[in-house]
Amino acid sequence: MKEELNTRFGAEKVSVYKKISDSLEILLVKFEINNGPTSVLVTNGLSTYEMPVHEKYKGREYNELFFCIPRYWNLHEIDNPNRQWPVEWLEKLANHAIENQKWFGPGHTIQCYQDYKSLSDTMKQDHLMLIDPVLLKKEMAPIVSGEKTIYFLAVMPIYGDEMDFKQAKGTYKLLTKFLFKNYTENLDDYRETVLKSRMKLWR
Repeated sequence: MKEELNTRFGAEKVSVYKKISDSLEILLVKFEINNGPTSVLVTNGLSTYEMPVHEKYKGREYNELFFCIPRYWNLHEIDNPNRQWPVEWLEKLANHAIENQKWFGPGHTIQCYQDYKSLSDTMKQDHLMLIDPVLLKKEMAPIVSGEKTIYFLAVMPIYGDEMDFKQAKGTYKLLTKFLFKNYTENLDDYRETVLKSRMKLWR
């Protein structure tokens, strides 16, 4: 798929960041969005695995996952856990899907840690939600590669109360609140919960 990314964004902008699986030949690829405030860290090779999709999502068997990274982040700070957790989580998610024959689709959520620990010292969210691209809807539109249509799912950190709201009210209502606040897949160390105090659903 790297060739398709080269065609879409320019080969000079697309680089291999890390190999995350020797046996599965999965890479992490990084590139910058033209004239934008973000860069993208995306799996390359997850789409070789045909996911066992729900009937509702027939035709979306092939997926890659990505984080939308603020331009001020330096992913080369390999000893900085506040910058490296997206790398670690893309590796975890990709390997989990393939090794356990799982399907990922829009609205799927993952609890990060059993003790509800936050993602990092600066990123206080403790869950991850997969969504169709919002900020990068055009840039991360599906890619046709041979007979496959490969979809890109953005990984968006969410808070525990947002997760509770989603379970109670549904994905659509949570995404509506995000859009009203102009919250997208772009990572933001300073994002607050979309829920007002009186609306929070506590465990």
